[in-house]
Amino acid sequence: MKRLTKQDIHDILLGAAIVGTGGGGSLDEGIKLVDKTYDEGYKFTLAEVNEIPEDALIGSPYSCGSIGNLSHEQQKAYDALAKANETKEVIAIKVLEEYLGKEFYGVIATELGGGNTAAALNVAARLGKPIIDADPAGRSVPCLQHSTLYLNNISITPMGLANALGDSMIISNVANDERAEALARYAAVASFNSIGVVDHPGYWKDLKNALIKNTITYCLNIGRTARTASEEGRNYAYDVAEKFNGYVIFEGEITNADWENRNGFTFGNINIKGENEYKGQHLKIWYQNEYIISWKNGEVFATAPDSINICIKDENKPLLNPSAKNGMKVTVFVLKAFDEWRTDKAIEIFGPRFFGYDMDYRKIEDIV
Repeated sequence: MKRLTKQDIHDILLGAAIVGTGGGGSLDEGIKLVDKTYDEGYKFTLAEVNEIPEDALIGSPYSCGSIGNLSHEQQKAYDALAKANETKEVIAIKVLEEYLGKEFYGVIATELGGGNTAAALNVAARLGKPIIDADPAGRSVPCLQHSTLYLNNISITPMGLANALGDSMIISNVANDERAEALARYAAVASFNSIGVVDHPGYWKDLKNALIKNTITYCLNIGRTARTASEEGRNYAYDVAEKFNGYVIFEGEITNADWENRNGFTFGNINIKGENEYKGQHLKIWYQNEYIISWKNGEVFATAPDSINICIKDENKPLLNPSAKNGMKVTVFVLKAFDEWRTDKAIEIFGPRFFGYDMDYRKIEDIV
């Protein structure tokens, strides 16, 4: 096992935010969360996939809900309530351990993102457990069924849920993962748009072949690449695209950005006017928590499951989608989806048609 330094953790979270495709939670909040835990003396440990005992019990802690801000009235109501002393994800894993009558050996991040990867790291450190170098998404994803565990028929239940107020519950069984999604989203809406969840509890022997391997190291390497580019005065989008199977597809200025919170998701559009070699062109991106579909000059371009990513040029950092503002200068690049997301079954649940758009998924390398 590898002991992670604070710089390692920051690089992991930067990399996770970059492949978070506009979602996955706030990088700034994620760093704030893990820094507090690190500075209190907790150890962060990364376990390689070949180090895990076959009978090790593994869980996946994360935050579920909208990443958009609360309304003024909602924020006022939330601020007036007493909060729990532990994070909602830590409470959720303890509730699930109590229900199962057994402690977890370690955790996996449910996705790669500045907030949810931080949540998994924080839970692991706080409870003295390792985070495992694998996850079921290889990016950030909007729905619970957007998971390689779902693709491999691994049960999502029992699930532990908790919110920042300390309210907690167990979902012992669901008809299917779509019902789990609906129940978790309703709980998030009732919890000021965010609920801590731990799901897919299982033994390593049953989970190991249903995960994408080495994804925390993947984030670490992407984060280091981006940090080095920034330190040397380069736009990291080009370095990351070159080294990690990606393509820069657009540069320009955001001319219109709109979003709304609806049913526990953040939906929105970002319109970008081309600059430099893209002058006179236009790119539109639609998102449901994460960037899902893009149109270049009115024609469908990159779509999920490939990951569409936006770098804010002035800050050289990834854009969390509700933070998009008119006038921002951005670079857009796309990373190829992991092979696990390019099967017919995977595209059926994570291609454009899943989101209600009558269009086929085309691999980014076949478009550019």
